[in-house]
Amino acid sequence: MSSATVEKGSSLWRDAWHRLSRNKAAMVGLWFLVAVFVLCFVGPLMPFVKSPTQINLENPGAGPSISHWFGTDQLGRDLFARVLYGGQVSLLVGMVATAVAVLIGLVYGAVSGYLGGKIDDVMMRIVDILFALPFLVLVILFSLVVKEPSDRFTEWTIDTTGWGRDRVAPITTLMPLFIAIGSIGWLTIARIVRAQVMTFKHQEFVEAARSLGLGHGRILFRHILPNVIGPIIIYTTLAVPGIMLLESVLSFLGLGVQPPNSSWGILVKEGADRMETNKWLLFFPAFFFSSTLFALNFLGDGLRDALDPKSSKD
Repeated sequence: MSSATVEKGSSLWRDAWHRLSRNKAAMVGLWFLVAVFVLCFVGPLMPFVKSPTQINLENPGAGPSISHWFGTDQLGRDLFARVLYGGQVSLLVGMVATAVAVLIGLVYGAVSGYLGGKIDDVMMRIVDILFALPFLVLVILFSLVVKEPSDRFTEWTIDTTGWGRDRVAPITTLMPLFIAIGSIGWLTIARIVRAQVMTFKHQEFVEAARSLGLGHGRILFRHILPNVIGPIIIYTTLAVPGIMLLESVLSFLGLGVQPPNSSWGILVKEGADRMETNKWLLFFPAFFFSSTLFALNFLGDGLRDALDPKSSKD
């Protein structure tokens, strides 16, 4: 008597990873992002990385060399170090501001979609009004409102060999920027979550949870929202590039990262001003900035396909 063959079950996330791993563009984007994160956040700890703020007026505008891999800027500062530190700022702004926006939009959209009725109408009309207002103007106004409390934060020094002598602005000085962008950028995710919650709240598994006497909060956050995680992940991946671009615009207007700190957006702007004489000042930060944006978009497209519930099971 032959033994029966039992097919091993597979979870949604296992299937999604299998589909994502077969998407070459998405995997290239994923591993490129991993490499960029390691380079930007671990690279500055290496002793061969110079100070990003040390001015050397005897060697301004020098081209790439063994001493300065990406060359130096108009003040003689090492461009390689500035690109790494600028990457920290750009990546942190993109991730933290997106996380703030997703958190606000997730709660707002979930409550609106679950409660429905007049409460949903009022909450969505508020979203419509905010959508009608110029997004960039709102961010600028909110940045000015929350910028003042940041002056109370004190600076700290990083005591690492090679650049511990430099004064480095703490991440708390960027909190107004995170809050400003995240507090305005939640409108789209709120609509996405609301639509998903309204689709699931009348499904059989939700009705079964209600019949068991579970509370509204538990039904919403334990049974409905886990089924909405796919679209949220996709939106998060695709929203980070837009927020990174917005940070560069705000920094250009004097409302974002300020000297001596830098971001990729600031470095691109400074390089564009000297493109005719010092092309490397534009090429290297622009390469990292644009490549990271492309990688995030490739990964977002891959996640969208991988988490599509209509995709065929392999």
